[in-house]
Amino acid sequence: MPKIGIILGSTRPNRNGEQVARWVLDIAARRTDARFELLDLRDHPLPHLDEPMPPSLGRYQNEHTRQWADTIASFDGFVIVTPEYNHGIPGVLKNALDFLYAEWNNKAVGFVSYGGVGGVRAVEQLRLVAGELQLADVRQQVALSLITEFENYQVFKPGDYNVPALNTMIDQVIAWSAALAPLRESRALVA
Repeated sequence: MPKIGIILGSTRPNRNGEQVARWVLDIAARRTDARFELLDLRDHPLPHLDEPMPPSLGRYQNEHTRQWADTIASFDGFVIVTPEYNHGIPGVLKNALDFLYAEWNNKAVGFVSYGGVGGVRAVEQLRLVAGELQLADVRQQVALSLITEFENYQVFKPGDYNVPALNTMIDQVIAWSAALAPLRESRALVA
């Protein structure tokens, strides 16, 4: 059964992302075709990228990097929950992605975003990063507007019409995670 990590991509005080990520986890937990786990970047504090060698070489020298690598390696796919900050992704999320390379390869990723225009510009940037990390990004995404899905821009109250899009995105992440499993397995045999 695939193991899917739901990455909460903001560590900001008073963030809206925690409410969104818990909603994603609540919907996902009703499923029986995968296991889901919340990965809050607050629980994985990484300094600004401080590895002396490029992540693509896999020669991690710092314990925090090795711990992060072990965490990410244990998953078959991901759902990234991200806000949009200044038409882009949060620096902490970009940093967490940049720390590793092989641990991301041949896994699926889907996106749930939120912001003034649903966070879609942040996801466009994430799709570029995902391509370089050899993450297969799925087409379906969930874009949540701060205007319609949040009361006073702070209390998350998603409309039920968001659930089919979320389930479709999760379906795609699970399907691609399963489809990419032979590539992950063959890479593990070589390593």
